[in-house]
Amino acid sequence: MMDLLQSIIPTVLFYSAPLILTALGGVFSERSGVVNIGLEGLMVMGAFVGIVFNLAFADVFGTWTPWLSILVAALVSAVFSIIHAVASVSLHANQVVSGVAINMLALGIGIYLTKVWYGKGQTDMVDQPFYTQNLGFLADIPIIGPIFFKGVYVTSYVAIILAFVVWYVLYKTPFGLRLRAVGEHPMAADTNGISVTKMRYIAVILSGALGGLGGSVFALTIVSNFSHSTIVGQGFMALAAVIFGKWHPLGAMGAALFFGFAQSLSVVGGSIPLLQDIPQVFLLIAPYVLTILALAGFIGRAEAPKANGVPYIKGSR
Repeated sequence: MMDLLQSIIPTVLFYSAPLILTALGGVFSERSGVVNIGLEGLMVMGAFVGIVFNLAFADVFGTWTPWLSILVAALVSAVFSIIHAVASVSLHANQVVSGVAINMLALGIGIYLTKVWYGKGQTDMVDQPFYTQNLGFLADIPIIGPIFFKGVYVTSYVAIILAFVVWYVLYKTPFGLRLRAVGEHPMAADTNGISVTKMRYIAVILSGALGGLGGSVFALTIVSNFSHSTIVGQGFMALAAVIFGKWHPLGAMGAALFFGFAQSLSVVGGSIPLLQDIPQVFLLIAPYVLTILALAGFIGRAEAPKANGVPYIKGSR
């Protein structure tokens, strides 16, 4: 049992980290009242930028390259998300359509520039990805050390820590109160001197940064290059985690861990006695099936922010 847990839990954590980061971005955006279907596109942009930066500067920054790569990816994706903010907040466009456009645009840019810069449909493999490691003295703790802190990616715990940071920001700070206010009742927030437009822009940009962070972490831990199939549905899983987690940062983290476990089944399924005889194809589609089942079972009980998806026009009711 210990050997089984030691093989399953680190895999679940490393598949969950990109989903947690991206879902936290979705929580910021949707708590402010802006639906962000474009999480998939933000992950694509983050994965593309993270890989390209890593390939270009691996010789310059050495072992610091992957960390700098995800920071640059977060910055570029944050800037890229402004397109969605302008369309949804300033131009009052349909937020779902704008999000779909973000998804298509990010993938198109990534594939086009990859073919232009590398002369083929995918980039080279990076020389400086993230590697598993033991987390110091924590790995020596009896029982839990080998399971949770040995042979893991640091990014997994960065994602979990960020989930608690986002919870604190949303529920324990004036900024979080203002952001939630514009998502629940923007007119009342506006009456009290809170700029609805400003708060929604900030929320969407934060979702872009976290989505880019999630995409680059996925690319630099799981695939190590970029192509049209690097991000295939992970952004939509993150969006499902936001809904499944009832638009709460810790709930979204829990849902992302669940979906991360579903993704890991194709890797660790062979070591689980109950799953050994199940064909591999069923384990590969398990994340998407479980996502649908989770939403079908819980979406009716989850209440979105009241103004979510509704453009705010000053002076209108």
